[in-house]
Amino acid sequence: MSSTLGTLFKVSTFGESHGKAVGAIVDGCPANIELSEADIQPQLTRRRPGQSDMTTPRDEADQVTILSGVENGKTLGTPIGLMVNNRDQRPGDYQEMSDVPRPSHADFTYQMKYGNRAASGGGRSSARETIGRVAAGAIAEKILAERFGIRITAWVSSVGEIDARDMSLDVPTRAQVDANMIRCPDEAAAEKMIELVTAVRDRKDSVGGVLTCVAEQVPIGLGEPIFDKFEARLAQAMLSIPATKGFEIGSGFAGARMFGSDHNDPFVQKDGRLGTATNHSGGVQGGISNGEPVVFRVAFKPPATIGVAQETATFGGEASVLEAKGRHDPCVVPRAIPIVETMTALVLMDFVQRQSFRIS
Repeated sequence: MSSTLGTLFKVSTFGESHGKAVGAIVDGCPANIELSEADIQPQLTRRRPGQSDMTTPRDEADQVTILSGVENGKTLGTPIGLMVNNRDQRPGDYQEMSDVPRPSHADFTYQMKYGNRAASGGGRSSARETIGRVAAGAIAEKILAERFGIRITAWVSSVGEIDARDMSLDVPTRAQVDANMIRCPDEAAAEKMIELVTAVRDRKDSVGGVLTCVAEQVPIGLGEPIFDKFEARLAQAMLSIPATKGFEIGSGFAGARMFGSDHNDPFVQKDGRLGTATNHSGGVQGGISNGEPVVFRVAFKPPATIGVAQETATFGGEASVLEAKGRHDPCVVPRAIPIVETMTALVLMDFVQRQSFRIS
C-alpha cells in the first residue's frame, strides 16, 4: 500500500480512522526552520469534524504533537514526526457494515485487494487519514509563504447544482472563505448552499461539490517534463484525496469548446517581467509554472456513507438493505478546503526543492 508522496520533500501518513492515532512523517524538510505546533494547528482546526451543522458531529480536537525533528523551536533537518490522537472513536457504529460493503465505498475494493480491512469507519480510506497530510502540508505552507510569498487559497465554488460567481481573478482571503459555515465567499450562493446541505442532511442523504484553488506568487520554472509535469503531480495529489472525482486546471474542460485564437494567453510586459494577458493556461505551460496564478478546481462526489436505506448485497452475495449508522458529513467540501490547500503546498514544496532553490 502506497502512503508516501513526494521525491525530495516526502510525506508518509499513518493511522486508521478509529485506531489510536493518525499522523505523518515528513522527510526532507530543511534545517533551521522555526516550527512549533502553533504553526500547524490552524489548518488542522479548519479540517476538524464537529465545526458546524454542515459536518459530521464526531467530537475531535485534533491537537497535533511534534514527536521528532524539532529542537529549541527549529527543525533539525531530520524526519519530523507528527501525531494526532483519536479520542472519539465509535467502532461499534460500523458493526453492520462488517458484512455489508457500503455502496460506492472502498469497503469492497479494499477487502478484495487485501483480504482484510479496517471495517470500523473505513480505516485508511477514511477522510481522517488526511490529518497527516494537512499537518505536513502546513509545514510546507509556512516555508513557501516565508521564503517565496506564495499564497494558497481554496473555497467552495459549487454544491450540487448551485454555483458561486467566479472569484479566481479576485481571490478571497481565508478569513473571507471562513466567514460562513459552507466556506463560500459568495454570500448569496452560500445561503442557498447551506439550505441545500441542511435539507440533504435532514433526510440522511449527501451531496457533492467543487472547490476552486488559487496559488499566487508561484515562481517560474516549477515542474519536470515529461512525466512529472506540474499539473500532473498536482492532479495526482488532488485525486488522492478521498471522495474526489475530477480535476481541471485553467480553462479545464471548457477549453475544449474554445478556438485557439480565444484560448491562447498573449504575452505582455507585466510587473517588470514577461507575463500573460489572460490565464486560460492556469499558470502552467508545457508542464512548467509560468509565474501566473495557478488556478484549478477539484470535484468531490457525494459521501458514500448515508443513512438512507439502500438495497445492496453482503460480501457473500446475499441481498441486504443497508442504513449506515455512525457520524458522517452530508457534504465534504467545507472541510476539504484545508486539505486541498495543504496538498497544493506539498506539491509546490517538492518542486521547489527539486528546482534547487536554497531554503535555509
